[in-house]
Amino acid sequence: MQFLLIIAHDDKFRASQDLISNIYQWIDENSAVRVRGAPLRPSDEAVTIQVRDGVLSKRSGPFSESPDQMAAFELIECSDVDEAVNLASSHPMAAAATIEIRPVWPELTDA
Repeated sequence: MQFLLIIAHDDKFRASQDLISNIYQWIDENSAVRVRGAPLRPSDEAVTIQVRDGVLSKRSGPFSESPDQMAAFELIECSDVDEAVNLASSHPMAAAATIEIRPVWPELTDA
């Protein structure tokens, strides 16, 4: 079962070199269950769109006005949510930011 780890933090967050090194170590140690992951550019570079009744609405910025914004993601393969929680809690960003664990809907994957 796949889970998306949505890693978020506020604008005050700054990654130390030690944290970055620890993230690379976590990636190496979990390569067997890690499908893909990447940091994201800052949320002020986002573009949010909607199409309603065939009309495109586009605005600059993230979809949410929350102080915490999505900063990175990891897609992992685990047997269940408990394994995903355990793996996410070992990610260095769990101690530095917030991680939401979201199951991927398998029936709709690659539809």
